[in-house]
Amino acid sequence: MSGIVGIINIDGASIDRALLSRMTEFMSYRGPDAQEVWVDGSVGFGHTMLRTTRESLLEHQPCSLDGEVWITADARVDGRAELVQKLGSKGIESLESTTDVELILRAYNAWGSSCVDHLLGDFAFAIWDGRRRQLFCARDHFGVKPFYYALVRGALIFSNTLNCLRLHPDVSDELNEVAIGDYLLFALNEDSGTTAFADIRRVPGGHCLMLGDGDVKLSRYWTLPTDGRIRYNRADDYIQHFKELLRTAVDDRLRTDRVAVSMSGGLDSPAIAATAKELLLERGEPFDLRAFTVVCDRIIPDRERYYSGLVARKLDIPIHYIVADDYQLFDRVDRVELREPEPFNVEPLSKLGPDLMEQIASHSRVSLTGWDGDTLMTESPRLYLRELLKSVQLRRLVADAAWYIRSKRALPPLGIRTWLKQKLGKHPVPSAYPPWVNQPFAARVNLRARWRELNMQRPSAHRTRPRALELLSGSNWWCLFENSDPGVSSVPLEIRHPLMDIRLVDYLLAIPPVPWFVDKHILRVTMRNILPEAVRQRPKAPAAGDPVVELSRAFGSRLGSFEPSRELSRFADLTALREKETGPENVWLGLRPFALNRWLEHSTESPSALSGASSHKSMANKLAL
Repeated sequence: MSGIVGIINIDGASIDRALLSRMTEFMSYRGPDAQEVWVDGSVGFGHTMLRTTRESLLEHQPCSLDGEVWITADARVDGRAELVQKLGSKGIESLESTTDVELILRAYNAWGSSCVDHLLGDFAFAIWDGRRRQLFCARDHFGVKPFYYALVRGALIFSNTLNCLRLHPDVSDELNEVAIGDYLLFALNEDSGTTAFADIRRVPGGHCLMLGDGDVKLSRYWTLPTDGRIRYNRADDYIQHFKELLRTAVDDRLRTDRVAVSMSGGLDSPAIAATAKELLLERGEPFDLRAFTVVCDRIIPDRERYYSGLVARKLDIPIHYIVADDYQLFDRVDRVELREPEPFNVEPLSKLGPDLMEQIASHSRVSLTGWDGDTLMTESPRLYLRELLKSVQLRRLVADAAWYIRSKRALPPLGIRTWLKQKLGKHPVPSAYPPWVNQPFAARVNLRARWRELNMQRPSAHRTRPRALELLSGSNWWCLFENSDPGVSSVPLEIRHPLMDIRLVDYLLAIPPVPWFVDKHILRVTMRNILPEAVRQRPKAPAAGDPVVELSRAFGSRLGSFEPSRELSRFADLTALREKETGPENVWLGLRPFALNRWLEHSTESPSALSGASSHKSMANKLAL
């Protein structure tokens, strides 16, 4: 996860090279391999390099092919062979071993701003086109790579590291009150285009940003498909197509011989580990594949250690455990490198994630996950069966309903109870409105109306995959991705998510829910004879417990007696806060003001004081690819 930064003085003033260098140096922890600054008059780019692929050993940034068009990027390009073939049709040849950043530049030279229509992978990049005097920036489809920007006093400043932007003297520390309100209501900012700071904004996933003639324009280049429809006559064809796409998604993220898998005892991440092992064996070269698992041994009845151990033995790979029982809520939260750039990244077990990432980074610069098989491969058959009935596909309806009855030993859901509830005006209970929100603050940002609006049920744009579309479109994704980014974790580790490959997502949104998304049937069939049967057949069940709820019992007294910062009273009614209910169902709600208070205590500190992250250069900069 290399670091990128840039300044464009729209008024034509010369770049302060010393300032740009300081901003670049700030990100050295996330890019320990190389550091470079490029300046041309009123435009300047900075880059810190973390090499995570074989091709990146030849990469130097900021990069230009002709001295006119320059790029700084944090990018991994997938589908390289297809992109090289497309560029070959444009007369650009011999690109098979070229770097990812050069492929992006070639694509821009060939298609201009439409280059994003030809790019796959995870990327955040900025291109300065000196011939047109314009800046073109883009963020990948799901927003795996962060991209922040600020337009202040005639300058556009950007970076993939939020606190880096705060080093610029014209970027203020003024808070975005709507984002803070969202955190108190929903535990995250529901607006993917803003941050907790008024001056700093995001380029949302699937969007481009362009600066030309002094105007900044943000536009969407991709959205989730809602009209795909793939139907095969043979069940084996569905499985084979899925397996090919899964292998491709993993293979594109395996361009190194030393890799980790963040592996649970469920089905998704073990499937990723098994696919990675198969692909690495096929290469016939030495490799080091290891699993890392978070377990609870005491505070909740958790069997992740047992099931993940079965997978590790079956695949014959080493497995390392990190024990959540050994942590306390907000343990060591005052450590400089654990001070999150935004409040909605504050986690009660804030040290657990970075410790896991540090352990992984001591082995590899790349870690694969199983995010998010639950979203992609689980769906109620209700709307699909109703669609078959509505379109009079009776043979298909009978066959799929019969399969469901045989498999589940129950009648398929047709949504009659849901339909009746809707007719009677009964709707699901929305998220609770916190009783301790400061009333003048709530009135100032119209928080009650926002709470009602964001809790409102809306019709799905997908006829058979409403749950998947709703979850994939939700604002929690960018928060989850950014929480794993070095800009938050302070650990130079690149987290990759094969199941979020858009080729695989497109396919899974286009095939019928029955039988494939009944209890992840498509993945269970694909993993037959590959994963242990106890894992492959393990039923999906609610978590055995919530360690945060359990730990809160011992932590509760601290929550009731903490010393609020002066800033917290601006957002929370301290009297009502101390009178709040403390039952388990309110634990997460009650933790928000406590977490916000801890964040507010440091939110206006100089970002240079937050650069203790540099202590995490760690062993990652010693690892070979």
